[in-house]
Amino acid sequence: MRQLLERVFLDSPLSRLGAFVATLVGLAIGFPLSTGRVEVHDGLIVCRGLPKWAFRRGGTCVGRVYLTRDVVGERTFRHERVHVRQWRRYGFLFPVLYWAAGLDPLRNRFEIEAGLEDGGYIKRRRPTPPTPPTTT
Repeated sequence: MRQLLERVFLDSPLSRLGAFVATLVGLAIGFPLSTGRVEVHDGLIVCRGLPKWAFRRGGTCVGRVYLTRDVVGERTFRHERVHVRQWRRYGFLFPVLYWAAGLDPLRNRFEIEAGLEDGGYIKRRRPTPPTPPTTT
């Protein structure tokens, strides 16, 4: 039974339909509200200049559309492209699963998978230099 449900709902034509519908919703929000440029970066549609009330935190990914206020860089694009893949895998289930995973990004499995550093949730760790050997 579980395999049947996974075949129907996960990474399936139905989930891809859900991702497509979500992309249409993202475009319906992003195009009219965007005061910045709308660009495509490796399949990710980026709508900039949106009002802060349109999303949580620095932005949100709806299907293939990233809604944001600010200029973003490659690290953010990399993070959001993972969310695009999550939308494609889970489709209509993704918003429910995301919410069920919790709103704390440090504990949300989808944010962790997308990369907390790339998403700006934690500071990028700098490698610690090797400790020189001590002589006694």
